[in-house]
Amino acid sequence: MTTLVKELLNTFDSLPESARLEIAVEILKRVTNIEFPPLSDEDLVWNAEEVFLELDQY
Repeated sequence: MTTLVKELLNTFDSLPESARLEIAVEILKRVTNIEFPPLSDEDLVWNAEEVFLELDQY
């Protein structure tokens, strides 16, 4: 992750919830038309592992 992205995420995290929701909606509107390449099997396994590790914390 680049420094710029980290800074943006830190700023986003520091905003009030109403502002975060507003920003999230606007970002989702902009990315709906982006064509993402298909995920590899390795990417899918890694993402699933991350989700399960996070769920195990609860």
